[in-house]
Amino acid sequence: MGYRNKTYVIFDGDNDIWAYYYMKGWKKNKNVDFNFQDAHDLNTIANASSEENTKRKLRERFSNAKQAIVLIGESTKNLYRFVRWEIEACQRLELPIVAVNLNKARSFDANRCPPLLRDADAVHVSYNARIIKYALDNFCDNYSSYKGKGQNWHYKDKAYQDLGL
Repeated sequence: MGYRNKTYVIFDGDNDIWAYYYMKGWKKNKNVDFNFQDAHDLNTIANASSEENTKRKLRERFSNAKQAIVLIGESTKNLYRFVRWEIEACQRLELPIVAVNLNKARSFDANRCPPLLRDADAVHVSYNARIIKYALDNFCDNYSSYKGKGQNWHYKDKAYQDLGL
């Protein structure tokens, strides 16, 4: 099950941190069936840190991660300093990536998705606890069967319907 693996979460810290905090809230809420082992719990990064120190600490977080979630907001595709670097690190480490559209799109969204994730064997889902959990449990756990095909994977409407979405 994907929720047992450390998950590295990538997001626009200025605009989309709310979505990350919601995920942490879903994890704590007894009424929501959602769990993930957050790689961000490994260490803290002070806002005044230098870029190299920040990247060193992020590399530590990657050391235990087995999968990644990219929260894709309105400006995510334009972020290079850390978001692009983090996505590149995931790809270098061959981590499965769940691309989560904060606008609730259920598949690849060319208007928002970072170019690095285009045809990158990531699964693209809407921002909802059930489908994210489903992707962590199914796509990430079976990543070897998806890897290397250069696809923008997504779930058909039936998967969403089966999850009550």
